[in-house]
Formats: sequence, C-alpha cells, structure tokens
Amino acid sequence: MGGLSTGEYGDLPGAAPGNHPGPMATLISFRLDELLDQQHRVLSRRQALDAGMPESAIRVRLDNGRWQQLYPGTYATYSGEPPRLAFIWAAVLSAGPGAVLCHQTAAELYQFGRRPHPALHVAIPEERHVRRTYRTRPDAPPVIIHRSDRIARSRHPVLLPPRTRIEETVVDLTQFAPTFDEAYHWLSQACGSRLCTVSMIRAALEVRKKVRYRAQLAAALGDVADGALSPLEYRYVHGVERPHGLPAARRQAPVTLGGQRRYLDNLYHDYLLAVELDGIAAHPVGERWRDMRRDNSLAGLGVLTLRYSWSDVTGQRCAVAGQIAAILAQRGWAGRIRRCSPGCPAAPS
Repeated sequence: MGGLSTGEYGDLPGAAPGNHPGPMATLISFRLDELLDQQHRVLSRRQALDAGMPESAIRVRLDNGRWQQLYPGTYATYSGEPPRLAFIWAAVLSAGPGAVLCHQTAAELYQFGRRPHPALHVAIPEERHVRRTYRTRPDAPPVIIHRSDRIARSRHPVLLPPRTRIEETVVDLTQFAPTFDEAYHWLSQACGSRLCTVSMIRAALEVRKKVRYRAQLAAALGDVADGALSPLEYRYVHGVERPHGLPAARRQAPVTLGGQRRYLDNLYHDYLLAVELDGIAAHPVGERWRDMRRDNSLAGLGVLTLRYSWSDVTGQRCAVAGQIAAILAQRGWAGRIRRCSPGCPAAPS
C-alpha cells in the first residue's frame, strides 16, 4: 500500500524549488510515516495538521484520489480497498480524544468470540458527545458509540489500536448479552482460551456500580473456575447434576489416550463414567469419528462414555439425570437421586 506519496511535496511548507522536498517537508513526512506504520496506513485530519501538514495538502490528496475518507476526519492514505483493520483504526480515531475500541470490536482484536460483529464499537469519555451511530460510505461498518465514565481504568495501557482491557471487555459483553446463556458464553470463552482469569473478571465486576446479572455472574465464575467452559456445560451442572443430587464430576478432566492428552467434559472418576456434551447437533464426519475413537479408547480403560446434546440437557434434563444415576448406581454409587421439582420423573415420589 502507498503511504503519503512522498514524491510530491510541492504543497507542503518548506518544499524546495523543482518539487523536491525541503527540510520542513521531510520532517512532516517522517512524523506522519511513524503514525502510518503504527495505524495501518490510516491518519486522522487532526494528526496530519498537528504534524504540520497544511489543510490544502490534505484536500489535494483527497481530490486526486491518493487518499480516501473512511469516517469523518479520518483517511486511508492509499487508493486501494481498505481492509477491516483500517476501518477499525479509522473508527477509533474518528471518535476523538480518549476513545477506545470496546465490546465486540475489542473482543475481535483479542481474537476471541464469534465472527466479527457487523458494527464497530467505540467507547468515549462520558463528558464528550458524539453521534451514537454513524457511517461515511456504504462499505464502511457502522460505528456504535458507547459513553463511559471508566475509560481511564478500562483502557489497556499499551495495546494498539486502543481498546478496553480483556476483563473489562468480557464484562461489557455480558451486560449487552440478550440472555444469561450468552453472558456465560463470554465468561467461559475468555477463560477457556486463557486470555484472562476468573479473578481478573471478578475484580472488574466488583468495582462496577451497576451490573446486570451480578449475582448470577459471580456464582457462574465459580463454575468457570471448576471447568464448565460453555453454556451447555453450565446447564448440565445446574439443570442435571446438582438439582438431582448427583455426585460432582471433575470438569475438563485430563486423560492420556494414544499418547495424547485429552480433556473430558465431566468425569465421575470413582465410577469410571464420562459424560460428554455436544453443543452442535450435527458434527462433521471427521469429528464424529474422532469422538468414536476416543470413546472406544476410554472403554479400553474401563470408562463408559455417555453423550448428550443441548436438547437433551435442556429439554430432557430429568431423564438424563435418571439415566446417569442408574449407571452410577451400577458402578458403586451409594447415593440416591432426588427430584428437582414436584413433577420430576427422575426419582420416585
């Protein structure tokens, strides 16, 4: 990609006769090249002016197509199609002083979560006012503005583009989650990928005045710490195992199969029973074969494997509990399953 088109300095102060750069133009180019290298070849109008570039030079580059506007007051300093990271840089620069990327856009930069969000999310200091949603051109993702009184605390001290810290990002995402399952997804995804720890998220929760799902999130962090690393695993613990009085399984239990380290969703070690949870109803053939080979290898060690889907755990949780309890009893469990509610069919009344 082209930079500042440094071969043309006739419109910059200090340019020498014959269209050759003078010392002032060279200094301006050096200052801007440093920013461009850092900002994915994106520049704000304010940065260009502060470096000494005249307004007329900016206008010339936009008029002749060497630069292109991405958002108000932000430019890609080349003529080709801008990549997504260029729009991300332009969004945070366009939002002005103190702005940071947040929510799904910060999660994208940390490389966790789902596919990139259609919009770019930017937080600005509470005292500033910027249009809540805007875009400049049809191919630009819309920018959604969030006002925050916690920018100084939540901003990551060194990472660029500027963004909220990982634990602050996770808490922000839980607050905009439409359901608690979605909120739990963000907790488990961040901790399961080892981008942050339960203690980091807990600390970020504790200092906030208002938190949606506060009690549930605080309790859920304990489940994440125990190894329930998906909403389905959380549903298993709180819908199948605990309400029916089953013994506590070990979550993400490590086993060595064929010389390789594997992790089981739930292992009732004393009873040689594994419970695996499949969040996707239809797996690719390769994944099904992998699961079958693992189950067969576990059987060779005397471990029986049961597999349940989302619909099993959420829609047939009492029947699932009853089946697990029966097998545990066959394998030496002396406990008794209990009813989770008056109409629960898992245990006799």
